[in-house]
Amino acid sequence: MTDRPLRIAWLVYRGNPHCGGQGVYTRYVAREVAALGHHIEVLSGQPWPQLDDPSQLVEVAGLDLYRQPDPFRVPHLREFRDSIDAREFAIMCSAGFPEPWAFSVRARRMLRGRRADFDLVHDNQCLGSGVLGMMRDGWPLTATIHHPITVDRELDLEHATSLRRRVALRRWYGFLRMQLKVAPRIPRVVTVSENSRRDIAAQMGVPLDHLQVVPIGVDQDLFRPRPDVARIPGRLMTTASADVPLKGLSVLLDALAKVRVERPDAHLVVIGRLKDGSGVPALIESLGLAGAVEFVSGVTDERIVELYGEAQVAVVPSLYEGFSLPAAEAMACGVPVVATTGGALPEVVGPDGESARTVAPGDPSALAAMIVEVLGDPDQRERLGRAGRERVLSRFTWREHARGLVDVWRAELADRDAHR
Repeated sequence: MTDRPLRIAWLVYRGNPHCGGQGVYTRYVAREVAALGHHIEVLSGQPWPQLDDPSQLVEVAGLDLYRQPDPFRVPHLREFRDSIDAREFAIMCSAGFPEPWAFSVRARRMLRGRRADFDLVHDNQCLGSGVLGMMRDGWPLTATIHHPITVDRELDLEHATSLRRRVALRRWYGFLRMQLKVAPRIPRVVTVSENSRRDIAAQMGVPLDHLQVVPIGVDQDLFRPRPDVARIPGRLMTTASADVPLKGLSVLLDALAKVRVERPDAHLVVIGRLKDGSGVPALIESLGLAGAVEFVSGVTDERIVELYGEAQVAVVPSLYEGFSLPAAEAMACGVPVVATTGGALPEVVGPDGESARTVAPGDPSALAAMIVEVLGDPDQRERLGRAGRERVLSRFTWREHARGLVDVWRAELADRDAHR
């Protein structure tokens, strides 16, 4: 088992290639694990990830209740195939989020007939009850937990503006009760930072000795400086979900309004989609930022790299991050980064002033002051851009992440062999 290639079934309950991070993570893991000589198949729910090798994808189709452009849709009666579909729809109708449970049960059913095809199953933060079923079926199983979703829940509740909204959020996050039961029973869990390791142990009850840190990587060939692209004066860039408090977009918008008092040319490009019903347009209007904020979504990775090339500063305003791939990608592009110290961000960007500038999370005045400072100092921008890229090149590669995963898988299989 020490040397032979492994056969891995990789589970991801939704693999959106453009937002949410899981599809991006899965794409690079599948590519790099295969490059190391192992066999990996990706069992995914909708939306499907875009894999470099499409033959690696195994579609585990659900009802796709949250698809765009018609989320929370009502499927036609002929779309219902079994009791799993019926229960998935019922949970959605009662304001819950059924995808992790439904996907895990479907994946377990699919894997029952393929015991001879794989050595081990790896769950990417689904943590559904079907995962425990797989373990009862005899599957060796490991998992990745990027950060505890309990943090998302608490931040969403903190920012809820009405009792009705708080009740709805508690119902939506009902799946956490399941995940909090599943996670501690998985013998080996990979996470992406020391901060996440501590928080997962404290908030999800996973023993510290079950958790191993394997930092994720950046595609350093794709995310690179673009000297052929001219920087646009006053251009700021961020990657943020408009309706997720955790990402701190409202803090950045407040900071941008303050920045524009001193730098009227300052403007912001947001990589992310402005969702229907979001309060962000009203916030932009109330802050006098009409025309100063642009949302960009559905573009290629190459266009994102070009946008980084146009930016004078990349901003990561998150209240919490388990890692922050956008921060690392910006640094790989040689863009000076201003970030908060939320969650694991210091592990990614380093100490303040070394390869990025940092401020406390949730403080728009401090964020604005730092942005103004960096915008006004070309020498500092050049130094931070160079140091940031050097940090990423030396620390965060997908190949090393894949090697770390393989080490975890071999250790789990060796433990099982030793206890037979």
